[in-house]
Amino acid sequence: MTASPGNTPSIPASPPEAQLSLFQVFALLIVTTAGFSWLNRRFLGLPEHIALLLMGLGAAVALVLVERTVPSLWPVDAVEAMLRRIDFEATLMQGVLAFLLFAAAITIDWQELKRRSLAIALLATIGVALSAVLVAAMLHAVAGFAGLPISFAWCLVFGALIAPTDPIAVSAALEHVPLPARLRVDVVGESLFNDGVGVVLFSLALSAATGDGDTGIAVATLEILAEIAGALVLGVVAGLAATYAFRQIDDYSVEVLISLALAMGGYALADAIGVSGPITVVASGVLIGNLGAPRAMSERTRAYFYGFWRLIDDLLNAALFVLLGLEVLVLHLRTTPLLFGLIAVPVVLIARSATVAATLATLGGWLRFDKGAGVILTWAAVRGAISAALALSVPYGDERELILAATYAVILFSSVVQGLTLERVIRLTTRPPPDDKST
Repeated sequence: MTASPGNTPSIPASPPEAQLSLFQVFALLIVTTAGFSWLNRRFLGLPEHIALLLMGLGAAVALVLVERTVPSLWPVDAVEAMLRRIDFEATLMQGVLAFLLFAAAITIDWQELKRRSLAIALLATIGVALSAVLVAAMLHAVAGFAGLPISFAWCLVFGALIAPTDPIAVSAALEHVPLPARLRVDVVGESLFNDGVGVVLFSLALSAATGDGDTGIAVATLEILAEIAGALVLGVVAGLAATYAFRQIDDYSVEVLISLALAMGGYALADAIGVSGPITVVASGVLIGNLGAPRAMSERTRAYFYGFWRLIDDLLNAALFVLLGLEVLVLHLRTTPLLFGLIAVPVVLIARSATVAATLATLGGWLRFDKGAGVILTWAAVRGAISAALALSVPYGDERELILAATYAVILFSSVVQGLTLERVIRLTTRPPPDDKST
């Protein structure tokens, strides 16, 4: 289900230098991303997503400061007009998500995923919905107390887009962290499947907030379940068809092209027939990663296949983080969006903690969880490109500025603070007490 982007306000006339073609806009974005990536590798050595997020923010703040001190040198309005030229709803919701989710899905081990399927399913479905509602309720209450003008409906839009954790950001945060295998599957598996549920909830919430939908809770629940079930069937069927095609040939260029068609075509077909595109792509990606690649591809083709999707993954994530940083320009560093962002950070952490605690309490009688699972599942809930893509697709208006500010604040905090301290938190929570003599 795809929400209508609503009525986009007319864009004021901008200077001649702002009238760039769409190709030039994306070329500038890629050049900026490549430059930031080189600077990080050469001088900073930070995790890539953290470095690009900080550099994007730094570039945006620098542009604002230059514009305020020497307005004629670099007008921020020119960059803002350039950003407005991008149809984020069409580009991100209908394009980028397909590639991001497929790239993450092909790396998941199905056997490990199956063993923890109950915990992952609960966290990725009911957990996401509960977290979205908790975030919306707390944020609306605190925002009302602080005098910030935002309705509950728009708070729910933010709750839906920030509830799912990001598989790429989570994987990056866990890359060099010694996490128990069972807990690693819980964290990564949830981050992979909760995106599809989050996108469906986001679409419903956005439709309600913009007045394009009038759906009751019961009907909305049935729609979500139908979209998920239909998407799973479509994803499996498409993945099996692609696997059959792989078996018939041994040509890495054609097989990589088929995988690209699977991600794009599966998402487009799912959208056309009214089921969840993200879940379709995830289902087909998991099947290809566990059946198609290891059993139907030659070793040479597998190397090209995984290399290609790793490049796509890195490129799109880097570009999204830079783009999100530059989007700070549209906030104009005003007090209201900044305050809303500061409020959102503790609200999202509290909601996540409550959701994880409820899930562990519910499943405690059926599944075994590692020591410190609650703390680690909360602190490892890093947000990234998926939330950024959803936030950037919100129609232009006063609410968009608040939602962008809140999304940026949560992504910045979770990526930098949680991401850089995750290893220490894991060591502290999983380490046995001093008097524990067990091995």
